[in-house]
Amino acid sequence: MDFSFIFQDWLGTPIWLWSAFLTLVIVLLVADLGLFHRGARVIGVKESLALSAFYISVGVAFGAWVWWYLGQETGLAYLTGFVIEKSLAMDNIFVIAMIFTALAIPAHLQHRVLFWGVLGVVVLRGIMIGMGAALVSNYAWVLYVFAAFLVWTGIGMWRASGKAYDVEGSPILRFLRARLPITDGLHGERFWVRQADPRTGQLRTFATPLLLALLMIEFVDVVFAVDSIPAIFAITTDPFVVYTSNIFAILGLRALYFALAAMVDRFAYLKQALAVLLIFIGSKIFVADMLGLAKFPPMLSLGITFAILATGIGWSLWKTREGGRAPALPNAS
Repeated sequence: MDFSFIFQDWLGTPIWLWSAFLTLVIVLLVADLGLFHRGARVIGVKESLALSAFYISVGVAFGAWVWWYLGQETGLAYLTGFVIEKSLAMDNIFVIAMIFTALAIPAHLQHRVLFWGVLGVVVLRGIMIGMGAALVSNYAWVLYVFAAFLVWTGIGMWRASGKAYDVEGSPILRFLRARLPITDGLHGERFWVRQADPRTGQLRTFATPLLLALLMIEFVDVVFAVDSIPAIFAITTDPFVVYTSNIFAILGLRALYFALAAMVDRFAYLKQALAVLLIFIGSKIFVADMLGLAKFPPMLSLGITFAILATGIGWSLWKTREGGRAPALPNAS
């Protein structure tokens, strides 16, 4: 059998590289649910931090390999995208915590929802990135639209900092409740159940609040992807780098969730830092044009990204230390 096709390019990268990446992702997901978290249980902060460190190490190691195999510029673009997506995912985590609280999802069932949520993200992000790559490759000016959108989003995020996500007031939640028959309570780890309709007495399939939480998380990720995907396209237009950096950053989201959700109040100024980061990412495309550069220097971009995030996280931890004061945030744990 001829396997020479695996060395052919797909979206600018050999098919075998795409296959190796997807195989690694599948192995990590299967190991996570099939080996380490087979039963429903509460994940402690210590275990959460250890798992998060593992996923970050895997993502960074993959970035080091990209640097070695595809070159310094590609490696820098991957690492910058990985850092940006991981940072934006932290804000996503706090919204997910509010969803679980509003829908009364107990801690021992949250990992199951997050696992299937991340699996859906792998597919949804692939579709959205593919569409973005097609637009950018055919219409170069779309990058400037992405850049302007990031600046506008960053300004909006800064102005909205301190405001909580209103889960109960969400249009998508009202839409789902109006169109799905939903049970009053949970049924273990099940997303669907067959039971008698209280109005007719006939057997009917009902969604459980667990499915409602999963659908809400998928919707929230689509909203966040509208920010994060243009952000990484502003760093690089290589679909392989865009997708791999996104997915590796998201794979550790559910591990990081159980640690960060317990100390959401310690990151009171993270949203402001993310707002500044989005404004920087968007504006650097215009700055590069003004300076007559082909692109903003990758090493400088990565350095500024780290500096913005370190300042935001460091300031948050300092201001919320014992005896410190910070803006009141909703308790999402």
